[in-house]
Amino acid sequence: MIRVQNVYYMLAYAFQVLHEQGYKSVATEEFDNVAELLSAILCRGVSVQIKRGLIRQYISREEALASPRGKLEIGESIKTQVIRKKQLICNYDEFSVDAYPNRIIKTTMDLLLRGSISKARKKEIRKLMIFFDGISILDIHSINWDIQYDRNNQTYRMLIAVCRFVIKGLLQTTADGSTKIMDYADDQTMAKLYEKFILGYYQREHPELKAYSPQIAWQVTDGYRTLLPTMQSDIVITNKAAKKTLIIDAKYYTHNMQMKASYMTQTLHSGNLYQIFTYVKNWSAAPDEVVSGMLLYAGTDDAIQPNNDYQMSGNQISVKTLDMDCDFSKIAAQLDSIADRIK
Repeated sequence: MIRVQNVYYMLAYAFQVLHEQGYKSVATEEFDNVAELLSAILCRGVSVQIKRGLIRQYISREEALASPRGKLEIGESIKTQVIRKKQLICNYDEFSVDAYPNRIIKTTMDLLLRGSISKARKKEIRKLMIFFDGISILDIHSINWDIQYDRNNQTYRMLIAVCRFVIKGLLQTTADGSTKIMDYADDQTMAKLYEKFILGYYQREHPELKAYSPQIAWQVTDGYRTLLPTMQSDIVITNKAAKKTLIIDAKYYTHNMQMKASYMTQTLHSGNLYQIFTYVKNWSAAPDEVVSGMLLYAGTDDAIQPNNDYQMSGNQISVKTLDMDCDFSKIAAQLDSIADRIK
């Protein structure tokens, strides 16, 4: 599986902001579980954001006021009988710190305070909560994570991602209403982080190569693509000088092999193999460009870990395992050796 400390490095490469000075102290700390690590990252990030200033947005308000402002809701004022109190229902916009991203952060910190993290971390969170006075708390089950980022709120991207990681993957409410923190997030949450980590690593550590995640168009012969599903790649690494391209499909599962019950044998996931083969065969290759594909599984506790290369219809298709239960320098060496394939 994945060492707790390596989750920090995964986040660091997925969200390059963690390489900044304010976060580097987190890398030297020891953490018992992922929740403790995420709490530390969130505390550092919120502290930095407070120094920069919490963002403000125009928030629509509707309330009864003695001194009218904004749009007057006469019908509602009559219906609620606030006129008797010499008030009117007013609808107005207020430039407030009660912005939606700030609400998400406060909601997450409030949730962590009810979780089983260390007392020292909770004390740190309570100090930060003072700066969120007047900011609303959201229902964790109905949070809208689709936030549009621009240069005014770009620094919130990593903070919101950590909040989502905590709320979606690490926190469960027990029958008695208390909050339990899991050691790891669910597979879906970790899978997305795993994918973004690999892409971010190659973008930062191998600038001589082009690492990106493009959509791959179906190579139809008549140009008709209606109803065909979108092929969204995870990672594509291209070496233009060497005319080589490697398409990587990152996979994070509890078990990275499938069991054939009839024969009690393990085989590769057929759907994954079909997927990477389709990506490779539909890649719009330049003349003399060598295109290969790779399924890159995160290592599991299973006895058998895939590590094979196949030649299929003129292309190399590899199935490899990335061992994440080791020192990060060894993880980096594994990723570097993959990059060496197209140099």
